[in-house]
Amino acid sequence: MNTQGHLEPELNPYAQIAKEAKGARGQIDPELLPYLQEADRKEQIELPVSDISTAEPDLTRLREVLAAGGIEIPDAIESVIDEDEESGTQTAPNDTFAVDSEESGGVANAPSSSSKSDETLRTDFQVAEIYSQILTRRPEHNISPTKARIERALDYLANPQLSYSSLHIAGTNGKTSTARIADSLLRASGLRVGRFTSPHLVSVRERISIDGEPISAQAFLEANRDVEAIIALADKEGEKLGQGRLSFFEYLTALAFQAFAAAPIEVGVIEVGMGGRWDSTNVLESPVQVICPISFDHEQWLGHTLAEIAREKAGIIRPGATVICGYQDPQALAVIREVCRQKDANLRLLGQDIKISEQKMAVGGQMFTVSTPAATYQDLYLPLFGHHQAENAAIAIAAVEALGAGKPLSEQVLETGLHTASSPGRLEVLAASPTIIVDAAHNPAGAAALRSGIEDAFGFQKVVGVFSAMADKNVEGILAEMEPLLDAIVTTPMEGERAMEGAELGKIASEVFGVEQTFAAPNLLDAIDQAVALTEEGDLPADTVGVVVFGSVVLAGQTRQLLAGRLQ
Repeated sequence: MNTQGHLEPELNPYAQIAKEAKGARGQIDPELLPYLQEADRKEQIELPVSDISTAEPDLTRLREVLAAGGIEIPDAIESVIDEDEESGTQTAPNDTFAVDSEESGGVANAPSSSSKSDETLRTDFQVAEIYSQILTRRPEHNISPTKARIERALDYLANPQLSYSSLHIAGTNGKTSTARIADSLLRASGLRVGRFTSPHLVSVRERISIDGEPISAQAFLEANRDVEAIIALADKEGEKLGQGRLSFFEYLTALAFQAFAAAPIEVGVIEVGMGGRWDSTNVLESPVQVICPISFDHEQWLGHTLAEIAREKAGIIRPGATVICGYQDPQALAVIREVCRQKDANLRLLGQDIKISEQKMAVGGQMFTVSTPAATYQDLYLPLFGHHQAENAAIAIAAVEALGAGKPLSEQVLETGLHTASSPGRLEVLAASPTIIVDAAHNPAGAAALRSGIEDAFGFQKVVGVFSAMADKNVEGILAEMEPLLDAIVTTPMEGERAMEGAELGKIASEVFGVEQTFAAPNLLDAIDQAVALTEEGDLPADTVGVVVFGSVVLAGQTRQLLAGRLQ
C-alpha cells in the first residue's frame, strides 16, 4: 500500500531475467513470463541465487567448494579472507593472485590489486557453487534416454543453439581431439568458435570453450543467470509429466548453447555426450556431422553389438547433410551407410574419399599428406603423436571443408590451425627424465591407440604403467591391450563412487601382467614415484624409459594437476 491510497503494481521478478537473457532472438519468449510468475507465486519457488557478496565464506567451505569445481586454493589465500583486526575489512597482498588474460578482459599480465584478487576469488567461488548445485542432478553416466527435457528447456530459451552454424561430432574414440583440431582450423579461418566437449580434465569451464579458451568465470555466471530460472520451469514441467528434472549433462548443454549465443559465436563445434540419437546435443540443425571410430563402450545404454551402437551414434545424421566418417568396423559402417541412404546424406569415408599418406614422425609430432574431395594438402605438421591423431586431423580438415561449401582450405589456415592444435590428456608428454605420458584411454580401443602411438613415436626400452579406472569399464580389456607394451604396472585407486576399488584393480592387473609385474600404491603421487623407481632399475638411459598414466579421464586430469609444475 502506498501513500496515494492504491496498490503498487505487482512486480514480475522474471521480467528483468527476460530482458537480460541472450537467446537466439535476444530474449526469453514474453508469453512465458506470466506462467513463470504464476508458478513462482503458487509454489513459492526460490530462484537459484549465487551472489555471495553479502556473506564471505570461511576458509574450509571455500576450499571444499572450489575443489569441487577443480580450483585449487594456495595456502596464501588465508591472507585474503582473514579480516583485518582493526578495520574489520578484508585485505590481501597485491601479489596474492595473478590476474590472467582471461579474467582481465584479455589483457595479459594485468596489474594485480587486492580488489581484483578478491573479485577473481569471489567469481571462482560462485562458479564452483553453481557446479556443486548442478552435480546434485542425475549424473551423466546415469542415463534416462529422452530428448524431451532438453528440448523443452531450449524451446523456453528460444532455441539459442539455432542461432549459429554447427559441426556435430559422435563416435567412441577421438571425438574430443577431432573437435579441438576442427575448432583450431575454424578459428584460423577467421571465425569465432564455441566448442562443447566432455568430460573435463580439471575445471568444468573446460567443457565450454570460446575463442579456443575455457569460458571465463564471468561468462559462465552470466550464462547460468540466463538459464537457471527457465530450467527451473522446465524441471517443474518434466516432473509433472514423469520425466524428471534435467540431468547434469542436459543442464550444462543448455548453459553452453546459451553462452555461445550470448558471445556470440559463428560456429559451434559440439561433441556428443553419449550415443547420439537421444543425446542432449542432438537438437542441432548442423549441416555437417562427424562419426569417429565406433567401438564397445557404454554397452548397457547403447547396445551389445557394434551395429546397435552404430545405430545410436548415427542418430545425429541430418537429412541432406554431409557426413564425415572415420575408420569403422564393417558392422558399424553398414549401419552408417544405411542411415545416410535413408536421410539422403552425403557420406565421405576416411580411407576412401579422404586419404592419409607420407606419414612420418617429426620433432614434437608428425608430418603427413591428406587428400580430400577438395584438394591434396602436402607435408602437414601436427604437434600430436599417434597415427590416430593424423586420422582425427584428416577428419577435421574434411569437416571444415564441408562447412565451407566444399572449398579447399588455404595454406595459411592449415598451417596456423594445425600448428596450434592441442589435445590435453591425450598421449600428452608431461615430463622428461624419465618421460611421463598421460592418456585418458578408458576403453580397449583407446588403449590400443595409445599403445600404437607410444610404439610409433618413442624408442622406449622399458615402460611402466600407472593405472586406475571406473568400475563400469572393461578393465581387463584395457590392460590386455597395454600388456605387450608395459614391463610392469602400478595400480592406484581414485576417489568417487564410480571408481573401482584398489583391491579389485590389483586382482585384475595381476591376472593380466602376473603377480611379479603388478604393484599397488595408495595414491597417484606414490604410484608415479613407484613407477619412476621401477624405470630406474637396470641402469637404462633416461631417454629410453617411460611412464604412462592411463585408464580414466579423471586420472588424466589429476595427473596433469599433479605435474603442472613440469608442464612448462
